[in-house]
Amino acid sequence: MTATPRARSCARFRPVSLDALNFLLADVRSALGPYLNVFLVTQQGWSQSSVGLVTTIAGLIGLAAQAPAGAAIDSTRAKRGIVVLALAALALGAIVIFAAPRFWPVLAANTMLAIVGDVFGPAVAALTFGLIAQQQLASRFGRNAAFDHAGNVTIALVAAGIGSIFGQRAVFLLVPIFAVLAAGAVLSIPAAAIDHQRARGADGDGPIPGEPGWRAVIECRTLLVFAICVMLFHFANAPLLPLVGQKLALAHRQLATAMMSSCIIAAQLVMLPIAIFAGRAADLWGRKPILIIGFAILPIRAVLYTFSNDSAWLITVQLLDGVGAGVYGVLTPLIVADLMRGSGRYNLALGAVATMRGIGASLSSLAAGLVVDHLGYDAAFLSAGLAATIATAILVIGLPETRRVRERNAPNAVWQPAVRKYWL
Repeated sequence: MTATPRARSCARFRPVSLDALNFLLADVRSALGPYLNVFLVTQQGWSQSSVGLVTTIAGLIGLAAQAPAGAAIDSTRAKRGIVVLALAALALGAIVIFAAPRFWPVLAANTMLAIVGDVFGPAVAALTFGLIAQQQLASRFGRNAAFDHAGNVTIALVAAGIGSIFGQRAVFLLVPIFAVLAAGAVLSIPAAAIDHQRARGADGDGPIPGEPGWRAVIECRTLLVFAICVMLFHFANAPLLPLVGQKLALAHRQLATAMMSSCIIAAQLVMLPIAIFAGRAADLWGRKPILIIGFAILPIRAVLYTFSNDSAWLITVQLLDGVGAGVYGVLTPLIVADLMRGSGRYNLALGAVATMRGIGASLSSLAAGLVVDHLGYDAAFLSAGLAATIATAILVIGLPETRRVRERNAPNAVWQPAVRKYWL
């Protein structure tokens, strides 16, 4: 049988392009986030409250764009173009922060970064769905996450060297460099190789009857429970690395960038094998048991930070971040895909979950800053531990298993939901 044009175009897709994209996107994003807070506190003399205020304002403004961005990714065929535009915005924001690290320029730049920053997750997930066969998705998401973590390790090492030689401020100039490389990686994916119906979570090649839109997301009870768990998880998790980095930087001012890089590298080296394991185990054990492990590590980690201020201890405890973040990064797109299968609103739902994640992370920045200013670092760590405990309890009690299981007795076995009560 003669191969169709569609089959020929798909054959030209090379997995190394997706590998490179995940690796380089990690470099772009990680050269900004954790280093910015440390730079502003230790080098520019900002208070914790001021840093928290900037982060919270930018985060809350950026939240409004999350779900619409997911809907846009569902509807557009220019997925590669969206990634390139977001990369250009990140590069511009980093240059502004480097050139004018004052309150209003940083607030404006950070707000722009917040608006475009979470485009990458849904966009890469959509590209993965549009390029990879269904039965290979779990292991492919594990591979995506592994390359993402490898990129984080690389940028941490590069940033440590650049920061030591040229100062913390120079780290932000790495963003435009890696943005150009990441743009090249996404453009190396042939546009014709992307199945845009599959990329939005639709079955088949035709239109979706009724086009459920927001209703498919809003009425999914299990998705709401998962989104609440995600919000609380990130409320607890988001401030931990910046707070640890600040403690280390205040104790070792000349080694601030190197210390932050050590924290990042410690966690990322753990995330890499955890991501591969989670991707492989998700189809064997189910999503929920693995997700519980990732969530349950967080309150333990938060409490352990209070045991000692020794730099070696803090960096060692940071290793536990690799378990929670490694599991979360792989399982989130899989769980959302389980719940949205056939709706055609996968990226809209992923954007909605990202909104809840952003709410938790944004509110936590201000809350943690206020707690540190008035009660100290230990109180901030214990508060995060309490939020993480609540998140884990809700996950255990309220979230059903979402993995699709194969009916063995059916003559033409098809994927069926393991839990049927997803909807109101």
